Amino acid sequence: MFLIYSLLMGLAALALTPYWLVQSARHGKYLSNLGQRLGFSFPGLNKPSTSAPSSSPSSSEQRAIWLHAVSVGEVLSSVALARKLKDAFPEHPLIVSTTTLTGQALARERLNFADGFLYFPLDWTFAVRRALQAVKPAIVVIVETEIWPNFLRHSFRENVPVVFVSGRISDRSFARYQRYFRLFGFYLRPLLRRSLALATDFLMQSESDAERIRALGASADRVRVSGNLKYDLALPAPTPLSQWLATEAARLGRSPVIVAGSVVATEEPLALIAFGTLQGEFRRALLVLAPRKPERFDAAAKFIEDNHSKFVRRSALQVPTPAQGVSPNGSSSTSARLPDDVTILLLDSIGELASLYGIADHAFVGGSLVTSGGHNILEPAALGKVPVFGLSMENFSEMAARFVAADAAIQVPSPEDAGVAWIELQRDPQRMQRMSEAARRLVAESRGATDRAVAEITAVLSARAPKVHG
Repeated sequence: MFLIYSLLMGLAALALTPYWLVQSARHGKYLSNLGQRLGFSFPGLNKPSTSAPSSSPSSSEQRAIWLHAVSVGEVLSSVALARKLKDAFPEHPLIVSTTTLTGQALARERLNFADGFLYFPLDWTFAVRRALQAVKPAIVVIVETEIWPNFLRHSFRENVPVVFVSGRISDRSFARYQRYFRLFGFYLRPLLRRSLALATDFLMQSESDAERIRALGASADRVRVSGNLKYDLALPAPTPLSQWLATEAARLGRSPVIVAGSVVATEEPLALIAFGTLQGEFRRALLVLAPRKPERFDAAAKFIEDNHSKFVRRSALQVPTPAQGVSPNGSSSTSARLPDDVTILLLDSIGELASLYGIADHAFVGGSLVTSGGHNILEPAALGKVPVFGLSMENFSEMAARFVAADAAIQVPSPEDAGVAWIELQRDPQRMQRMSEAARRLVAESRGATDRAVAEITAVLSARAPKVHG
């Protein structure tokens, strides 16, 4: 069964090779980390000698905790978990893996206390074995629910427990599984059942997610509801850019400030339409447009140019990056000035969006006005900004429904309606304050998944630890 799966993975790789080559040539994707993903080299595993893995294969002492976060969203939700694991288990090196380039860049920035980084291996036997040999994990913690049969099989063979935390099966993913089951259920169902049986625990976000993972074949006694790590996010610290923009907006009388975050392909012009609707009443409004992926930066700039709007790219500003920090008095040291006729700041950088939500008057969360499944609304909500988003929130359907029902967010069917929502909030400060407080409260009431995950990981590690006889 696993042999057939490996053969199918190989055929899929051959079929996708032309696409990978094109994407690598255009955006530097795939081939740049292929050596790591095939298990040939791991330049990011620069663990200090004091945290070196134990030479005894039977001992879990000093073996690594491997935390896998697929991309940007998972990295952001795992920051608190990673910090608590590092504090709770200083004897275990913390190794962090991602799948995407943007996720890797953000992990190295936000999880810079980790002992090493790598790209998650392609799910072929030789690549998985090499990765496991290089990391030498005592446990693998997978954020959300990436199911890789060969990885689970070889982790089980190496006696390495795999724990899924903050697991979820979105409406779209579950529908896709059901569609595949109708076509290939004779093979796919037993493969999934056998693969999921190799994992130690599934800590799911909600009862709906728990029901779905059980429906895919996970054993009921290994599935629990423990909440969503994303609610435990730490509030972002001010960055030089956020401090600079707050100062410049006040100097120029630019209000309201709109931050449109995680905007996906073809959604950029819709965000501009929403902003244009707002500008019909608030001519001094300022938009921060933040594309989800770096490869969209130039395309977003082209859309803005075609819209005949004045804009500036963040990369063109003489403002320090977060890595360069702020001056001792807490302000960013820069002489940059925002031109008075600029209405849009294009955020062509990684890692600065969260801090900008903090100075915004209103927030739009992208991936929702096009059929993309939506993105996490908790960063603006935790900062007391009322999240505005479109109808496509399949990846965050439960979260979106909770916030809308609590009058802590606004869901709109069109970009024009997003602009109208901002206008109405500007006109009614008392309503905006009520919704802001509701958003903060809902985030605060939903915290705790990180502590529950740490408790489960501790229990698993304790169960696997060698017994010491006096």
